[in-house]
Amino acid sequence: MGILVRISESIDRLLGWVARIAAWAGVILIATTIFDIITRRFFVLGSTKIQEFEWHMHVVLFAFLIGYAYLKDAHVRIDLIRERMSERTQWWIELAGCLLFLLPYCALVVYFSYDFAVRSFDNNEISASATGLTHRWIIKSVIPIGFGMLGLAGIAVVLRKIVELIGPPDLREKVHEIEEAEVEHLVDPLIKRKDDA
Repeated sequence: MGILVRISESIDRLLGWVARIAAWAGVILIATTIFDIITRRFFVLGSTKIQEFEWHMHVVLFAFLIGYAYLKDAHVRIDLIRERMSERTQWWIELAGCLLFLLPYCALVVYFSYDFAVRSFDNNEISASATGLTHRWIIKSVIPIGFGMLGLAGIAVVLRKIVELIGPPDLREKVHEIEEAEVEHLVDPLIKRKDDA
């Protein structure tokens, strides 16, 4: 069982590292959007390349951060029924959801989007616009990579739920500590900002 926790922690570190790098796409997106607005408004300049680059950065942000968000339980949940259930029942639901829905869905998206990206590379696909970006395969390659990372996050959650459901008490406690630390890591900065305001 200890190996399951170690694998989960390794996936956590990998996705955290990727998320820290990918978060810079947000800074690039903001700077690009500001530049686009200023040049359009004050200099009457429009650039298809800049507009396409903006949505490319949106894709990068979404694809490379979705796995991290799921692993940290920072995604949107609508838990009208689940929150009223016991913690153990919630673990079973999370495990079943990962095994029956999340992991198969990620596998399908990776499988089909990989072929999508390869065909784009083979055909040297470019933008449909004459003044758009070239090398469309680069952004199409982000899709299987992003869903691959979401699949890794799903595997980490499955391993944690297995430990929580059937693992020894010391490992269960360790998983609880990891999950609580993740929630505190995400919530504490928000609380501090509210207190400072």
